[in-house]
Order: sequence, then C-alpha cells, then structure tokens
Amino acid sequence: MAASIFVRIAKRSVSLGPYASRISYQLRYFSDQERKWTTEKFDEVVKKDKVVVFMKGVPAQPMCGFSNAVVQILGMHGVEHYQSYNVLEDDELRQGVKEYSSWPTVPQVYMGGEFIGGCDIMLQMHQNGELIDELKKIGVRSSLLEKAEEDKKDT
Repeated sequence: MAASIFVRIAKRSVSLGPYASRISYQLRYFSDQERKWTTEKFDEVVKKDKVVVFMKGVPAQPMCGFSNAVVQILGMHGVEHYQSYNVLEDDELRQGVKEYSSWPTVPQVYMGGEFIGGCDIMLQMHQNGELIDELKKIGVRSSLLEKAEEDKKDT
C-alpha cells in the first residue's frame, strides 16, 4: 500500500515556472556548501577559552533577557574576559550549537570546554554557590568569593 502511494506521488511533477532554474541553482548551491560549524569546530571553539557563551547579541548589548542575565551573572563574579558568539548573526551557528549541546535554547555557557547550561542553570548555580566552585575548577576566582572573605575579616 505504502509503495503504491509513493509511486503515485513520485510520478507527479510540479511546474515551478520561470523560476525553476534559479531555484534549482540555489538548492544545488546550498547543498554544495561546506558547513562552517562542524562538531570539530565547536570542540575547538569551546576548548579555546576558559569561558565561552553562545548568546543573542554581544555582552555589551545582549538582545534578549536570558542572554542579558548570563552576562550579568558572569559580571557579578568578575568574569569579564570570555569569548562570546552572537547566534543572531549566523543561522548555522544558532542551530548548530543547539545540536552540538543537545540543549534547545540559547544562551549556552561552556566552562573549561564543558557545557554548563543556559540561563536557568547559571542562575541556579549562582544562587546556590556552585558557580564559584565551577569557576575555581577552570582557574577563575570569583569576585563574590573575594567579597565574602573580606566581609569575614571585617566581622
């Protein structure tokens, strides 16, 4: 049954009119394109810097509230030097990072080459103190830890 349906559908043709050659060329062009964002490229990018953030916008101008929250959390911990990638500038990057991490949303944060999570995970780790430990693992001292130690000395 399914084979006969397929045969009937396969025998039908659709006329694309005067745009057929242009559409055919564009489809061939896109299928011949090499992917810039391969698994190997993502591996290289996330391991190159201690902290990597895939976000909407850039740290100086986040383009969504969740990306802004991640930037603010990192800022509270004194993490100012990290690599960011604006997924709004590249659709292949935007989809590729989701596939690479198996995480459906952006922003995405990597530390020491390991996927940490998105905004919700970063907020949770910040609130329960785990982010200080995670930063310590990659050799980054949280400024919140320094402030807590200063406050202890003062009491």
